[in-house]
Amino acid sequence: MERFFRSLKTEWLPTIGYKSFGEAQRSIAEYITGYYSQVRPHSNNKGVSPNAAEQLYWAAS
Repeated sequence: MERFFRSLKTEWLPTIGYKSFGEAQRSIAEYITGYYSQVRPHSNNKGVSPNAAEQLYWAAS
């Protein structure tokens, strides 16, 4: 979990912050569901995203 928050802070959050809570909420949700899970490569998953790793797991089962 600590690694996730480090990635969120260094890869996504703007240095000046957000204008509103709603903007922050939408942006962080987009990071989690759109980028972190679907696009971002993870070294623990041999360089593929979590969603791709899960698909490979189920295809091999």
